[in-house]
Amino acid sequence: MRLLLVEDDDHVAAALSAVLSRHGFQVVHARSGEDALRALLPTEKPGGKEPFGVVLLDLGLPDQDGYEVCGKIRKRSAIPVIMVTARSDVRSRIHGLNLGADDYVVKPYDTGELLARIHAVARRGTAGEDTGPTPLAALSIGPVRIELPTRKVSVDGQEVQLTRKEFDLLALLAQRPGVVFRREQIISEVWRTSWEGTGRTLEVHVASLRSKLRLPALIETVRGVGYRLVPPPA
Repeated sequence: MRLLLVEDDDHVAAALSAVLSRHGFQVVHARSGEDALRALLPTEKPGGKEPFGVVLLDLGLPDQDGYEVCGKIRKRSAIPVIMVTARSDVRSRIHGLNLGADDYVVKPYDTGELLARIHAVARRGTAGEDTGPTPLAALSIGPVRIELPTRKVSVDGQEVQLTRKEFDLLALLAQRPGVVFRREQIISEVWRTSWEGTGRTLEVHVASLRSKLRLPALIETVRGVGYRLVPPPA
């Protein structure tokens, strides 16, 4: 996911960018409100860069107040915005949310909490997108077919019996083939809990899926990050 970090302090931005990059984000740093608004302009070139998934917006910017920037963003886009600031009073939070911010994080913050909030607002933003006239009923990845409404999986036409969590894990990865899902993200979306104490459970489910589907290369381990589904060659 591409993420726009709007922060005028280069030291803070560098440290946060390093953390976000380790967790799979492509971070673009804007040092001012004007830079941020310019970065959010849609590209006119075909096949341009992937749009931003989330904006992390500091309020103390050199050229204009972050509240003003948030208002301008919201007038032109529905992109999720998280305000990140030292202003902790309730009035400031209410003002930011009324301007259209999706969340409000007070400095100093816990990095794990910030990551969880980023993924939460990103999921809400994706859920609101128009996906077409009818919801997706099935996913086909090479010989693997995943029937979402009936929760059935087959390989080369032969049904494979999966547990509830195995199905949820496979369906999550299959929705975006080739995209790396972080371990923390998978745990959050499939098990609805935090990473602590659940990492071994995820590894066991991945191993079981590889065995049951008899396609060990289908789910690739991305060392230090997570997993992705790799479609078999035609």
